[in-house]
Amino acid sequence: MSGKPKIRVRDVHKSFGEKAVLRGLDLDVGVGESVVVIGGSGTGKSVLLKCILGLLKADRGSIKIDGREVVGMSPSGRESVMAKFGMLFQGSALFDSLRVWENVAFGLIQGRHMPRDQAREIAHEKLAAVGLGADVGALGPAKLSGGMQKRVALARAIAAEPEIIFFDEPTTGLDPIMADVINELIVKCTRELGASTLSITHDLASARKIANRIAMIYGGKIIWAGSVKEIDRSGNEYVDQFIHGRAQGPIQMEVRKA
Repeated sequence: MSGKPKIRVRDVHKSFGEKAVLRGLDLDVGVGESVVVIGGSGTGKSVLLKCILGLLKADRGSIKIDGREVVGMSPSGRESVMAKFGMLFQGSALFDSLRVWENVAFGLIQGRHMPRDQAREIAHEKLAAVGLGADVGALGPAKLSGGMQKRVALARAIAAEPEIIFFDEPTTGLDPIMADVINELIVKCTRELGASTLSITHDLASARKIANRIAMIYGGKIIWAGSVKEIDRSGNEYVDQFIHGRAQGPIQMEVRKA
């Protein structure tokens, strides 16, 4: 990565009571770069994302977006930074009470106060970008398959043409073929936007497909980062155990006995 990073995270700590989740985490995401953070359940991937988004406040450390410090930022300042973000949530998180096009246009109408007719037109454009027709826009989310819901969620994430997009477990719950379709759409849509992306996943196939760079979190820190090609020869025993799914190794899973 060259030049000033789009996202710069330094020495970020976050605890919940006595449980320390992030313990001095460092991470950069470059302009137009796709970074995927991998790691087991409970390692702090989602907490990292929420700290960057401002949904959680870091206990200490620095998080900069385009060089602006966002830890402790005022609500008005935070609002201007949030306008740069798009988000694809785990489980899609569509509003059941809204039609598909209204879900896609939600941020445009509610956040940017765009007229509904204009927002509907953009929603249909973004649905087309993820391979869905205008007829789908008139349906309720409950009428859609899991793969179609994920496409709608991606269309919503790109609707405002954000500079930064976060992907939270983008292929969870999908079969391998549909997961690959979603991965290809993510690559296509983010490349067309020129967006910087930060994804969290435990799906190695997805990470390899969408990432320029992969980072692994363990023990509240990034313990390894490198290109997709480098991960298979990382020389890191934690990374090696994780990517091969081995029960034996330095990562010990807690198993509760009955």
